[in-house]
Amino acid sequence: MAQFIQARSHHSKPREKSTGFAGLPRLDYMLLGAVGTLTLLGLMLVYSGSYDLAYITQEANAAYYLLRQLLFLVIGVAVMFLLARSDYMSWRRWSVLLMLGALILLGIVLLFGSERYGAQRTLLQGSVQPSEIIKLITVLYIADWLASKGDRLHDWGYGLVPFAVIIGSITGMILLQPDFGTAITIVLTASAMLFMAGIDWKQMFLALIVAVAAIIIMMLIFPHTRERLDQYIAGVQDPAQASEQMRQVWLAMRMGGLFGVGLGNGLIKVGYLPLAHTDSVFAVAAIELGLVGVAAIIALYSVIGWRGYRVALQTGNHYGQLLVFGATTLIVVQAVINIAVMAGVMPLTGIPLPLLSYGGSSLVAMLASVGVIQSVYRGSRKGSVFGGYLGRSRRNRRTRLSSAGDR
Repeated sequence: MAQFIQARSHHSKPREKSTGFAGLPRLDYMLLGAVGTLTLLGLMLVYSGSYDLAYITQEANAAYYLLRQLLFLVIGVAVMFLLARSDYMSWRRWSVLLMLGALILLGIVLLFGSERYGAQRTLLQGSVQPSEIIKLITVLYIADWLASKGDRLHDWGYGLVPFAVIIGSITGMILLQPDFGTAITIVLTASAMLFMAGIDWKQMFLALIVAVAAIIIMMLIFPHTRERLDQYIAGVQDPAQASEQMRQVWLAMRMGGLFGVGLGNGLIKVGYLPLAHTDSVFAVAAIELGLVGVAAIIALYSVIGWRGYRVALQTGNHYGQLLVFGATTLIVVQAVINIAVMAGVMPLTGIPLPLLSYGGSSLVAMLASVGVIQSVYRGSRKGSVFGGYLGRSRRNRRTRLSSAGDR
């Protein structure tokens, strides 16, 4: 009898809150380590690439851009941990309102936005770039939209056609700014999510054809993108005919050697390398950290991709899978495009290097994306109801789940 009472009292104790190793919150610390390393390295590269410009343009305040980046880093870290600790399933009720707000915000930018580098895409005198935040909002909305379709996703009227209308409306307003880089990022990320949702391969093939054709048409229609395309083609045929920015970038990429010249010692960025602290920060890394440093940066982005997609594969909830897959792809796509541009594989797009390039809106959005991944990671570890795997049948390529997480 005493043993029975002891057993009952043991089972009646409230369960302790699930934590990670040594009482730490349950997070993916390998992902967090890669993100933290890139962010700290980004601060050093931003200062190295901007102190001369800041000293000239900001009343001898060489640390101007570094201090602004630090401010947004604090905001981004707070947002990241706030999202990581929240229940990602509760976000679905806000996805439509967030998307409506994003479209309204894009309209405000077109009417009252500030112009920078030939594009009207910022607010508050260039302090905020809404399109960076809208990238993540699009991921949240598309994940909810795709998860709600189920088997109807294979019907043209419920799947591909409305999907094209939704993405076309968002990218259309962004292209009016014009911001070609953000538009192509959204198209690629949303298309990848559509594929992972299990759309029929015929529809996916048609979507790829339409997307590629739309990208080519956009590049030909808009004067600034047409100019960049012409300069890229000329540079491929003869490097001496490339744009001044790309010639300086290629020179910087060659100067670093194996180990680089050391942080802060790359003098070519002073007055020669355009946008050294923003779009061309990877070239600054190539000068000062060399091939070894560049390889380490690519490896850190690979870790982010690996851990993010691993979370997606281990999450049994269909909405969670699409959400973390989209957030991971958002980071990976931008990193791949920026590095490809710096290597001369693609024409200039204006896409920042995630977590490294200067830009408060981009930094907050990327850290928020990491928070989304961490939230799904925590949710998938809370109980067996979230456990599962993501597979695809050979017959219809639809998502297969091992649990009832979507009920």
